Order: sequence, then C-alpha cells, then structure tokens
Amino acid sequence: MKTNEMTHKAARAAFGKAIDLALANVSGDKNTEKDWEKDVSRLMDLMENYMSGERLDVDYEKAKRMICDREGTLNRYIRRILSEVDPHVLRTTALNLGFEAFFYGTKTIRRMRRKHQCNVPWLILMDPTSACNLHCTGCWAAEYGNRLNLSFEEMDDLISQGKELGIYFYMFTGGEPLVRKADIIRLCEKHNDCAFLAYTNATLVEEDFCQEMKRVGNLYLAISLEGFEAVNDIRRGDGVFGKVMNAMDLLKENGLIFGTSICYTSQNIETVTCDEFVDLIVEKGCRYALYFHYMPVGNNAATELLPTTEQRIYIKDRVREIRNMSTGKGLFTMDFQNDGEFVGGCIAGGRNYFHINANGDAEPCVFIHYSGANIRTHTLLEILKQPLFMAYRDRQPFNDNHLRPCPMLENPEILEEMVRKSGAKSTDLQSPEPVEHLCGKCHEYAREWASAADQIWQEEAHRKSSCESGKP
Repeated sequence: MKTNEMTHKAARAAFGKAIDLALANVSGDKNTEKDWEKDVSRLMDLMENYMSGERLDVDYEKAKRMICDREGTLNRYIRRILSEVDPHVLRTTALNLGFEAFFYGTKTIRRMRRKHQCNVPWLILMDPTSACNLHCTGCWAAEYGNRLNLSFEEMDDLISQGKELGIYFYMFTGGEPLVRKADIIRLCEKHNDCAFLAYTNATLVEEDFCQEMKRVGNLYLAISLEGFEAVNDIRRGDGVFGKVMNAMDLLKENGLIFGTSICYTSQNIETVTCDEFVDLIVEKGCRYALYFHYMPVGNNAATELLPTTEQRIYIKDRVREIRNMSTGKGLFTMDFQNDGEFVGGCIAGGRNYFHINANGDAEPCVFIHYSGANIRTHTLLEILKQPLFMAYRDRQPFNDNHLRPCPMLENPEILEEMVRKSGAKSTDLQSPEPVEHLCGKCHEYAREWASAADQIWQEEAHRKSSCESGKP
C-alpha cells in the first residue's frame, strides 16, 4: 500500500519510526555524513510520498541538499537543535507539528474546505484569559479588563471540534496565558496529538513549569521582547528584561523549544533586527523570531508608532536576510506583514487562522476586533460561516500585491465595507471602536506604502504561492 493511501494511524506510525531512526543517527558526534544523508532522504521521501497530489511550496530535493550541506546555515541550525533540545520534545514536535499539523492536517483541512465551502484554518488562536501580571504601555489586550476567561471545558471542546476538521495547531494569547498554565498543560496532555504555542511575557516561567513542558512535549513559547533592557522595560516595567533573560536560560537548560514575539514600531525597528540583538536571542536558545508590524488598534492608538515607508522596506529585506538558511543567522524569522507572497496574502478570517478572545468572541484577526459569533452560542463550523468570515473568504486575497495583504492596514476601505455589510459588532468591551475610526487611522499609511510597495512588486522577483486563497 502506498504511503499516501495509509490510514491516519499507520501513517503516524511510519513517520514515528522514520523520526526515531533519524534522531538516533544524527544525535551526538558519532554520526557520519553518510548516515545523515540516508536518514534525511528516507524521511523526506516519506513526506513527499504522503503528500503526493497536494499543492505544496516544498522543493524536496533542494531541502535535502541544504540539510546535508555541513557548511550551510540550515545544517548548523538543525544540529544545534538536536544537541540542545530534549529528545522527547523533539520527537513529539516532529510528530505533532510536522506530521499531524502540517501533513495530515493540511490534507484534511483542504478536504473540509471543499466539503463545507468555507475557510478552514490551519491554526486557531485563543485567549484563555484577559488577566495579566503586567500592565504594558499601549497593550490592546488590557482593553478587555482582567476578569474574562475561557473555561477549560470550552477550550477542550473547541480543540475537539477543530481536530474533526483537521486542525492540530493551537496558540494562546491574552492577557498573559501562563496565568492559566495549569489548564494549558491539561490541554496539552489531553490532546497529545496537537501542537500548542503560548505568546508570553515569560515572567511566570519557572523550573516546575519547565518540567511540565518537558513532560507533555508539545508546548512551545513565543516570548515578547521590544529590544534591549532600556527600551523593553520602559514599556513592560522595570526588571522585566532580566526576568526574560533568566526564563530563556531556564528553558534552554531544560531542552525546550521557544522563540520571540517582536512588535516592531518606528521607534525600535532597527534595534530588534540588529546583529547584536539577533545574536543574543540565538545564543539564549531561541529557534524562531515572529515579527509583527505595529497596528493602530484602539481608540487611543499612537499612529506615530507606525513605521515609515523606508523603515518597512528595510525590515522586509532584513528579516529575509536573517532567515536565509544558507547564509543567515540560524534563526527562523517570519514577518507577518511582509511575507505575504509566501502564504498568498492575508491569512486571517479563518483562511489560515482566526482569533477567539477571552469573552468567546470569534474575530477574524487578533488585531481586528469585530465579530458576529461566539463559541458559547455557535459551533466551530458556524463560526467559520459567519458573514464576516465568509466576506474574508470571498475577498481574499485583498490585493494582488502581497506586500499589501491586510484589509485594515493596507486596504482599509475593504475592512470598512466587510464589517458594515456583515453586521459584525465591535468586541472591545471597554471602549468599542467604530470600524470607520479604526480604518481612518490607516488611510494615509496605506496610500504612502502603496506607492513604494507597487514599485517593489513590479521590479523585484517574488514568489507566487501555490495556494493564493483558502478556497480549494
């Protein structure tokens, strides 16, 4: 029986055996280049066979060459992970994030999109709580107050519904999700075939929690940083940078997988991409850096923090330079505003993800606080078919130029129209923001960026994603 015809259970078992063999042969200093190439080829061939017939932006032969190039960044990146990450965490990650979420999940999700004729995401982002042990300047999450929570049962039920649709990756935001660390560990334990990631300020990371993360093996962290100590602590509070550095040391010592979550603004954009900063987080054990463009969300948002056109061009190029797996820093980076060409534009509205706030409201994006459905009154499928989400599906991509992917920041007239026509309401419980007010802050930025972005799109070679929208 061909691999792509295997049952789910049999396919997972086959991947598990291949992963075990690869881990056994590549860990330590005794492995030979021949063993490494043989095991990588076997695993890559298994992946290619299993995903036969699916549209994927994966060049398997190129990947094998890069992995086996001992002078290249990717080879060193993987070897460092193998030497520093706990073996159980490695194996669980390869199975849950690799096989379940990326391979089996992708196939199932695409089938469900055809069946249900709506967006079905690859991951779901949810806020276990709006509570936080910090009060960072300008934090939009704080607008929800500190008394809202999703119950364990609600999150458990949502994940169960998600797996029926092929969704095996879940992220937690807040508030500070580690305020609910016991429930998060329970979810990881119960859904031990899923991968979980928590965006965190890391001040609640301690040895006992690291031991629990190691035990379940399927929880990863994205630690918020604004730059070095002086800049970071102005926003987050005195001593927070030091606590983050200590948390990173603890996570690395325990062989856990973590990275950073970085919001870049007009004030910190050079700092958070400079060699000194990147070298620091790599040495601390970060495996990835997730860069987020500042969004002027909320009635009191500071529009002066929006990057200039020149700054945005700089970070587009700089993030790709850091990420280069032939010559880069050995850190996987992603810039959600400037990497649209690699994912076919905007990924929100359930196309690749959506957000559930601590009140249960289903929002198309973590930055776009409008909704027409709630997990307490709607099933997951009903949420994905709510008018605002269907409007996203019908309009994606919002711009043929994927350097202008967002319906708010770069195409604000589209978000205004979708919210108005869908009847979605503001989900901000303390200071509801009319969509006209939100988008009004983006029109000037959108016009200025459009001129530069269109020129870049015409002049530079850029990648066309194999799947330009969530529709099959």
